[in-house]
Amino acid sequence: MIEESLLLEAMNKAADAAAKETLSRFRSGTAITNKLASSIENAAQGAFDPVTEADQEAETAIRAVIMSLFPDHGILGEEAGHHQSDAPWQWIIDPIDGTRAFISGLPVWGTLIGLYCKGAPYAGMLDQPFTGERFLGYPRADGQKISQLHRESCQPRTLQTRQTDTLSDAILMTTSPRIFNAKDKARYDRLEAHVKLPRYGCDCYAYAMVAAGQVDLVVESGLNSYDIAALIPLIENAGGIVTSWSGGDASQGGDILAAANPTIHAAAMAVLGY
Repeated sequence: MIEESLLLEAMNKAADAAAKETLSRFRSGTAITNKLASSIENAAQGAFDPVTEADQEAETAIRAVIMSLFPDHGILGEEAGHHQSDAPWQWIIDPIDGTRAFISGLPVWGTLIGLYCKGAPYAGMLDQPFTGERFLGYPRADGQKISQLHRESCQPRTLQTRQTDTLSDAILMTTSPRIFNAKDKARYDRLEAHVKLPRYGCDCYAYAMVAAGQVDLVVESGLNSYDIAALIPLIENAGGIVTSWSGGDASQGGDILAAANPTIHAAAMAVLGY
């Protein structure tokens, strides 16, 4: 266990440091680099995986905070890779999840800061500094699992997922159906056909809405660990469940199914074909 006050100090300081780098560049015309442009084949096909100065500087700021408070911990970040990858405690960070939303001026991106203990999700934060929302999932010393929304000058709000139990009443989100390969898109399309309302394009913010009781399901594929690490404690501590499409471990990414409760999770899995 990590002392609660120290854990929250680290996560809040890291998010504050990242916000200084992201907010000053949001809706400012910041420079964009295509990570895939170095490949002739990718460039010819118009492949686009953007990274901005805000991504890079925010990750640098987060790493500095973590290394100052927990020098023995490891770090995995989207932009700078591994530091002390054999340490039992690993911080998994995505400085801007939703870079496409960021460069489009849409406030559904977020800074993700997750913490694993021996490979298992322990705590996580999604910070959306433009809207002033900070979502936190973490354990207390007494074993209570916390999922909260923090806003400046407001009391923290305890989060609770929805209890929707049929797909015909469910709200489903995914970043974009166009991202799926042909086989996965067919599975996703079957699921979308069963739900009340499908919505696209919110990246990590969609998962926060599962924890907050606004959305029932998020379905995505091809995720990395830094895309999901911070979000697992947030959703599960609020009563939800996050697995692979086959019901397995989601902590390393892959095909992800986040659900508001076990009943709607099982219904979604059945339609996805597992």
